[in-house]
Amino acid sequence: MAHLSFALALAVKMAITAGLVVAAAAIAERTGPLLGALVATLPISAGPAYVFVSLDHGSAFVAASALASLVMNAATTLLALTYVLLAPRRGRGVRLSAALGVWLVSALLLRTLPWTLGGAVALNGVVVAFGVPISRALPHPPMPPLVRRRYDVPARAGLVATLVALVVGLSAELGPVLTGVLAVFPIVLTSLILIFEPRIGARPTAALIAQAIPGLGGFAVALAVLHGAAVPLGAPAALVLALAVSLSFNVALWIALRPRL
Repeated sequence: MAHLSFALALAVKMAITAGLVVAAAAIAERTGPLLGALVATLPISAGPAYVFVSLDHGSAFVAASALASLVMNAATTLLALTYVLLAPRRGRGVRLSAALGVWLVSALLLRTLPWTLGGAVALNGVVVAFGVPISRALPHPPMPPLVRRRYDVPARAGLVATLVALVVGLSAELGPVLTGVLAVFPIVLTSLILIFEPRIGARPTAALIAQAIPGLGGFAVALAVLHGAAVPLGAPAALVLALAVSLSFNVALWIALRPRL
């Protein structure tokens, strides 16, 4: 009975998270690069994963995982920048493989170092500050209409549901650090590349991913808030506060950057 209850609970968690990501991707399809990227960098994948982890573990576990996620966010920013820089020059498989390779190597290297909140914030600040001018200097062509294929939505849902199953199902065995790493695996950006690039081409897809780099800076701030607030405020309040920070940051980006497009 205990195993059945766990399986049912995990299935519900997977379905909820997959639904959120599919809805966010649908918004991205209809809005253009900037708003689509800002939606994609909200905690639509990591947020539900953290909610479910917080139900199974204490606030200290969530705080430690958030610090690991904050470090890994820098690796995700490098993934986005790698894809953007390779978009005009390399083939489809090379672009995505290289971007994921950069994320994996960065994640492995960063995991070996001891991190404090200040160090992790500084790391993200340097990477985002390096990436934003490069992404803004590249041409951003308009996104052409997307022709949806019948397997697009199941593919997105399956990718995200698998990630949630790994994070929630293995969190007890992996511990807080690896849970934090898995929680922010760049499944949303990867799924957007896999879905958009064959339909609209590399350059418009790169424009979408380039616009995500400033949003990843906001996500870093939200993770820093989650790490710092989880223990004193409790995980539920800290999660709500982190979500509010992420939303506020991306709204501010939208207001600041929209007139320039």
